[in-house]
This record gives sequence, structure tokens and C-alpha cells, in this order.
Amino acid sequence: MQERMTAKEYRQLTKKTKYGSKKVKLDGYVFDSKIEARYYEQLKWLQENNRILFFRLQPRYLLQEAFEKNGKKYRKIEYIADFEIHHLDGSIEVVDVKGMETEAFKIKKKLFEHKYPHKLSLVTYSKKWGGWIELEELEKKRKAAKKIAQAGI
Repeated sequence: MQERMTAKEYRQLTKKTKYGSKKVKLDGYVFDSKIEARYYEQLKWLQENNRILFFRLQPRYLLQEAFEKNGKKYRKIEYIADFEIHHLDGSIEVVDVKGMETEAFKIKKKLFEHKYPHKLSLVTYSKKWGGWIELEELEKKRKAAKKIAQAGI
């Protein structure tokens, strides 16, 4: 029996995101990009091979409660990560798969780091640098490679 896609699901998949990535449907989940779907597949493999305990998709973290001031209501501020990984040693790592760090993410990262003890990782995929890599580490490697290239070594 063939599974049919609703019109809404089709629009979600064909709609381009703000940064030009295309949504991907995999195992009944819709991911914001191909790279995020690939990371999901990596996590499934890690879980199947007992390298991690388990992982969650789209975990929500409250950064600031909703409040009212001078008669005006302010909404709560939440951070919705891509993944939450529970490692074998009991530690929890919160992961966002991104190609670049946005200004909004920088602010939410700071609020998250203040409130939660978990490690927050921003990862991307780079063939040149061996696969999955934290964005901060990738930027360091690119800067070092650029210095070497400019020096003519």
C-alpha cells in the first residue's frame, strides 16, 4: 500500500527555508535541511550500535518565562534544538545542525548556557575536514588553512 502525502505535507517539503535549504521527510519526520536529516541517520546508527543511550528530536528548553508588565503581556522565550543526545556516561548533549551561527542563535545560546548544565553543540558536515564537526572547530581549521595559504606554505 502506497502512503499518500497531503497537500500541506507537500508544501512543507517544497517550501524553501530562509537560508535556501530544502525540507526533507524521513521516517515520518520533517527536517529543515538535508544535513539535519543526515545527522538524524547518524544518531540512529549510533543508537543501534550502542554508542549512545538514546536521542530526542526537537527538544524544547524554556529560556524565559512569559510575563506581564505595565499591562502588556510578553510571551515566553523557548529554544527548540534539533536533537538531545543521552550519552552512555549519563551526560546530555544538545545539538543544533547549522551551516552558520545566526545572531538569534547567539542570543539563545547565551541564555541556554546560563540556565542549563548540558553541553550545547553546533555541528555541521565537512567532507574536507573528515565529516561531522563542531562549527567552532571548523571555523578554526578554515582560519588556519587560510593563514597557511596566504603565507604560501
